[in-house]
Amino acid sequence: MTFPVSVTVENGIALVTIDNPPVNAISQAVRQGILDAVATVDADTSIEAAVLSCAGRTFVAGADIREFGKPTEPPHLPDVLLAIEASRVGWIAAIHGTALGGGLELALACHGRIAAPEAKLGLPEVTLGLVPGAGGTVRLPRLVAMQDAIDMVTTGKPVAAAKALETGLIDRVAKGNLVEEAIAYAVEMNRSGKPEAVSKRPPRETPDDAFWREQEKTIAARARGQVSPVEALQALHGSVTLPVDKAFDAERARFLRLRDSDQAAALRYMFFAERNTGRPREIEGVDPQPLGKAGVVGGGTMGTGIAASMLLSGMEVALVEQTAEAAAKAKERVADILDGSRKRGLLSDEARDAAMARFAAHDTYDALADRDIVVEAVFEDMDVKREVFSELDRVCRADAILATNTSYLDVDELASATSVPSRVIGLHFFSPAHIMKLLEIVRPYAASPSALATGFALAKKLKKIPVLAGVCDGFIGNRIMSAYRRECDFILEEGALPQEVDAAMRDYGYAMGIYAVQDMAGLDIAWAMRKRRAATRPADERYSRIADRLCELGRHGRKTGAGWYTYQDGAKAGRPDPAVEQIILEESARLGYERKPFTADEIMDRILSVMQAEARAVLDEGIALKASDIDVTMVHGFGFPRHRGGPMFAAGYRD
Repeated sequence: MTFPVSVTVENGIALVTIDNPPVNAISQAVRQGILDAVATVDADTSIEAAVLSCAGRTFVAGADIREFGKPTEPPHLPDVLLAIEASRVGWIAAIHGTALGGGLELALACHGRIAAPEAKLGLPEVTLGLVPGAGGTVRLPRLVAMQDAIDMVTTGKPVAAAKALETGLIDRVAKGNLVEEAIAYAVEMNRSGKPEAVSKRPPRETPDDAFWREQEKTIAARARGQVSPVEALQALHGSVTLPVDKAFDAERARFLRLRDSDQAAALRYMFFAERNTGRPREIEGVDPQPLGKAGVVGGGTMGTGIAASMLLSGMEVALVEQTAEAAAKAKERVADILDGSRKRGLLSDEARDAAMARFAAHDTYDALADRDIVVEAVFEDMDVKREVFSELDRVCRADAILATNTSYLDVDELASATSVPSRVIGLHFFSPAHIMKLLEIVRPYAASPSALATGFALAKKLKKIPVLAGVCDGFIGNRIMSAYRRECDFILEEGALPQEVDAAMRDYGYAMGIYAVQDMAGLDIAWAMRKRRAATRPADERYSRIADRLCELGRHGRKTGAGWYTYQDGAKAGRPDPAVEQIILEESARLGYERKPFTADEIMDRILSVMQAEARAVLDEGIALKASDIDVTMVHGFGFPRHRGGPMFAAGYRD
């Protein structure tokens, strides 16, 4: 039997090693092993200090996911960490990879911390509807400034080693061999004397009540109904206003209460759903095509976003536009996207320049002759796209994968424009493509396992969440969105106004309502789709003309200064427009509706009912492999609040 925690002693220094692959999760066996290691170290008077490190590619990256949703077995992590703090000798945490959640709490309980330069440290419990439960909110503000503690605990975002050193979260960044430098640090600590336990130190800051009120207001607005960020803030408040033992108890009680909440259950569900999105059985064991060189056709918003996403992943990209002038503008757009990443600190100057060196924009398809994969991202018109695929079929290598970024069109028909339909798939990116995580991988009838495997490999390379979708009008996400968008228009006809529908959706947890989203994306694309469908629309099908009337007036959203709302002087936030209300009232009268008021709950009940009905149809028809794939699509592609688990979860579906 192998044990996940081992202790070796060299020259008076105990090296305590956690080896619990793949991510050294804190399971019951690990907790017990650490506790036993503390006892071993304390009992051996020849040991002068201890270094805690982890085998494999990372430090402790969090809790054991197999224990999610279950009561933990003793020893409990808070007790283990108190034992480390009370140890006879000083403990040094040697951090590489990631120290997340309980892993960072473990490091905080040590008397010193040293990290590899590439290490990341974080407390992501809020993303699971929780707060740290083993002293994280108590120890953290005793090392870092309160604003830094708030940012870490309420957002769950990790910080890099350099930032951790700057804030005081760690003591050193290793310059060479991490464990060797940690041992040297332990020797120094033994000579100078064991530092006071972190929990015994005073807080770095004790802000006044006005500070906490303002923070809670800001965080509650950002959380949009998710309770854990506000609870995390309140735990930090308690950590500097309560006696330490009371703060520990209050944090643990808060953690246990939240662990059993509906939001935590929904967020746990999403955690697993995001990691288990559907992959067809036929690609198991199938090697993808190489993905070093990519091509993009189309230099608009989507095309340049896709190109930038590929460049950020290290790929070489050739983009094709119709003219040299359009190609030059596309290159400027790509450069602007990369510059934006650089300004946000996501890309160094050198990395930005290296990415642009891997990019070229052309006005001829011949530039795509050596590409491994080419993504078409031109205007949403079947004739235009068929022409593009015909050209790609002529120019590209016989083994190159050809993909379309269409939002609605029939991928089978596009594949038929090529001589080898088996190499054609859909890759539906969401805008902005370099930021949005979702990637719908659309499987046309003739797609080969190799083509599909390459699509999934690309998603992994781009760090996106892939969801397999079948061919239908709108695939998974846009088909469902089209259904509830129509329902929202019907609600307008019956008595509501756009701002009321949007407010109801925001209250439910959406960042934006459906009408604000349409204005941001542009109303003209959906209008073109509706006109395309008009010839085959059943005569008895209910159809709202409100959006069409707006488009006929040239109101295409933000880009034209008016859509469902009006945008004066380039403002991003729209204002209700009496002209829109007049059109709505005219349509209600034309249809003979006696308008009635709607509550926010009534609006959301209508939206969710239609959303869930269409989602069930998508599942029943095999367009989605499983219910959780639909939820992942709606959360990451359409803003469904993650803490509600998705429409299928809300309807009681479980995979």
